[in-house]
Amino acid sequence: MKSVWSKTVEIPERKALSGNLRTDVAVIGAGITGILTAYYLKQEGFNVAVLEADRIASGQTKNTTAKITSQHGMFYDTLIKKHGVENARIYARANEAAISAYERIIDENHIEAHFKRLPSYLYSIKDGEALKREAKAASSLGINAHFTMETELPFAIAGAVCFENQAQFHPLEFIKQISEKVTIYEKTKVLSVKKHVAYTDKGEVTAKYIVFATHYPFINLPGFYFMRQHQERSYVLALSGVEKFNGMYYGIDKKSLSFRMIDDILLFGGGAHRTGENKAGGVYAHLREEAEKYYPKYNEIAYWSAQDCISHDHIPFIGRFSILRPYWYVATGFKKWGMTTSMLSAMIISDQICGRENSYEKLFTPQRLYFMASAGDLAKDIGKSVKGLAKGHFYIPFVEMNELPIGKGCIVRRGFRRYGCYRDENGTLHRISVRCPHMGCELEWNPDELSWDCPCHGSRYNYDGKLIDNPAQVEKCEKKY
Repeated sequence: MKSVWSKTVEIPERKALSGNLRTDVAVIGAGITGILTAYYLKQEGFNVAVLEADRIASGQTKNTTAKITSQHGMFYDTLIKKHGVENARIYARANEAAISAYERIIDENHIEAHFKRLPSYLYSIKDGEALKREAKAASSLGINAHFTMETELPFAIAGAVCFENQAQFHPLEFIKQISEKVTIYEKTKVLSVKKHVAYTDKGEVTAKYIVFATHYPFINLPGFYFMRQHQERSYVLALSGVEKFNGMYYGIDKKSLSFRMIDDILLFGGGAHRTGENKAGGVYAHLREEAEKYYPKYNEIAYWSAQDCISHDHIPFIGRFSILRPYWYVATGFKKWGMTTSMLSAMIISDQICGRENSYEKLFTPQRLYFMASAGDLAKDIGKSVKGLAKGHFYIPFVEMNELPIGKGCIVRRGFRRYGCYRDENGTLHRISVRCPHMGCELEWNPDELSWDCPCHGSRYNYDGKLIDNPAQVEKCEKKY
């Protein structure tokens, strides 16, 4: 399941760390957040080392739909009500500034990345009034946005909000070229961090400042990020042979679709759900049915999925990791808008390390406490975690291991022991532990991706137990007899 980005760009390999190192800043994670942060800090004269467990852009960066936009779903009307006009205005300005920052870096460095300014739309087939309120809210904050009934969508709508002058690009083309300007050590996994030292499987890195740019922080304490956000998955088909769009589109209704072009290829997305809650499967099948409905002559050239961290108040965490570690920095909780927020994170964190005040930092600080805006999601996430930790302790599955049919994955028993098992097309049985090594929640089978997913914190493993997505740090989730 390679993304269309991964199929069209190959990034040269970098060497692994070979022994201990001292540097000004250690950035953990060579996705777009980490590399942009390193780029800005190097421009300021810092010595920066980026530490990557796998390859450059091998995490969520390669799976984005690569929209660079201040249009973040149905958000601004709610943001004003929960956080006030001034905070909402800061959020809007920050994301508009991030779009311009991409354009500036691309122009200054003569980067070919298919960067294009174009409108981005929110649409609904049911609720035009809510979109009118959203258009009014966004416009009041200084965003060039307006309500419209005119779109390029292949179906009737109740209304849309057009955000003018947004952008899109090819993320791997961009990161391939910008990463040439920073020092990156691939295949160098950070195992733990204590004060100013990052301990890797290749040596120790001592730094004045340490930046966690790992999508989801793998350090539980201090910070408690595992209690402050959850993860969601979404799915994409890349289609050729369809009519070309001149804008980007994001639906606000349940089971709605998203659309955006890359040259003559349509990225056709949807099917979002909380990680670990896709037991029935069928998301890709649903997208293909929808594609057939609107584009009967389409050709599918790629399909993939992405994972997003979502904070309880739906505002990303950007800044100092904890008051107990003022020399650690973090960027996480990007919702589904990681490209824009990655740039914003790099801008804020680099300013903080340079000792400059950033006009956006107060809103995004991880030390904030917006209790009323967070209470609902906090209660829901606590409930999910309690359920995940307790699930299975008093339940023995009916299915025995030797009864599992071909192509099926589920929790089975062997005597009184429980295992997560999948029987492949050749009849081979693959078994792992049903408990996530991160914090012990019970895993759920995802039939669309043949993976075991944690509904508590979003770690994911393939059917052989190999780690796919963090925050878990183990190489493999396994259970021996």
